[in-house]
Amino acid sequence: MGSIYALQSTVVEQISLSAIIGSLSYALDLTEGLPAGHSLRSCWVGMHVGQRMGMDSQELSHLYYTILLKDAGCSSNAARLFELYGADERLIKRDFKQVDSDSLMHLGRFVLSHAGIGKSLHERVTRIMNLAQNGNEFATELVATRCERGASIARQLGFDDEVAAGIRCLDEHWNGHGKPARLMGPQIPLNARIALLSQVVDVFHSAGGAALALEEVGKRSGSWFDPDVVNAFNEVEKQHDFWSGLTDDGLQQKVSLLEPESRVIRIDEDRLDTIAEAFAQVIDAKSPYTYGHSSRVAAYTSAVANAMGLPEARQRWLRRGALLHDIGKLGVSNAVLDKPGKLDADEWEQVKSHAAHSEQILARMRIFSELSFVAGAHHERLDGKGYPRGLTAARIPLETRIITVADIFDAITADRPYRGPIPIPEAIAIMEKERGTAIDGDCLDALKRSLPELDAG
Repeated sequence: MGSIYALQSTVVEQISLSAIIGSLSYALDLTEGLPAGHSLRSCWVGMHVGQRMGMDSQELSHLYYTILLKDAGCSSNAARLFELYGADERLIKRDFKQVDSDSLMHLGRFVLSHAGIGKSLHERVTRIMNLAQNGNEFATELVATRCERGASIARQLGFDDEVAAGIRCLDEHWNGHGKPARLMGPQIPLNARIALLSQVVDVFHSAGGAALALEEVGKRSGSWFDPDVVNAFNEVEKQHDFWSGLTDDGLQQKVSLLEPESRVIRIDEDRLDTIAEAFAQVIDAKSPYTYGHSSRVAAYTSAVANAMGLPEARQRWLRRGALLHDIGKLGVSNAVLDKPGKLDADEWEQVKSHAAHSEQILARMRIFSELSFVAGAHHERLDGKGYPRGLTAARIPLETRIITVADIFDAITADRPYRGPIPIPEAIAIMEKERGTAIDGDCLDALKRSLPELDAG
């Protein structure tokens, strides 16, 4: 069994906030169905433009975090998007980023090619008609939900109103045809104007290279984009290392160096807790059936760890892992997460992939190097029949076993698309059947001892 005590210190190292947010931004890329590193590449583009436009260090700092967190609210509209289209919302989000929403022809083609894919003709026609009749209203709703939620997450993380406003106005267009408030021209914060262009540059560069990105920026100058922002972009894209930077293996380090040194924020234990709590909300917003899951698993994990006598500092460290254990689910389609019936083989593989994604995302941060394995292994079983690695008991740390028992307890007692919540006594009886195979008996006993405390909480 893994040791209770960390091989790695639980004391927070001297690490910048940008390093943490930059690493976690990979999870936001999953939500949008975009190639990994999209947020970082957008930040590379935007910071070059902002510097060219003469923004001061404070303005550049606001721009930096506006871009890294621009998609923080995107999980909040995933379920609704799947409800409207009846298809994988990640592909819808990815493909829609290449659509000129000012063109009715482009919008029409998009709806025809994406609504109800794989469904019956009747269902496809019904969805297409609904989107045709109410598309603008739906689009405003979806953008407003995403932008307001993203702004709220930014404020929770302690950022200024300028960052929140930049995220809230990301989809406003220079010509006033954007959403959700139809702001026009200088009414749109400059950091939002730059962030929008940066996002589009990366989307089209990833799809077809620099030439396609330049073509799209030129087409949208004066409509989507502030012409002054476009002019600044046209200057910086000529720099010899600009385009190569987007494909550089060391891009995250390069982006970290673009943050104004005078504005670098060093994190402490409290700030790290806040980051974990905020991203837990991003995770749980993905599906109505996961609402509150990460926070509940964290509460159960803390109770079990306390009952088992883990040191207080270690409990705090483990709680962060519990909050972030499902961050990989941001890359799983709501078509799977919200499915009321039995999953087929391909869908089950999608679900299983989330554990490996969680470990990979958390492992990007040195400070979470041990925690990434502990959290990512929460679906391993003592009998070796779990995933993603099929580990046996000897290789599963105690801390992972604690998260596992907390996760299973919440999965049984929470509402699900295919059934209602199961009462606690019945849930414990179900878990007892897995004692020694999927569930560590000592952890289960600690959970049972904690139930009065959890009930009171």
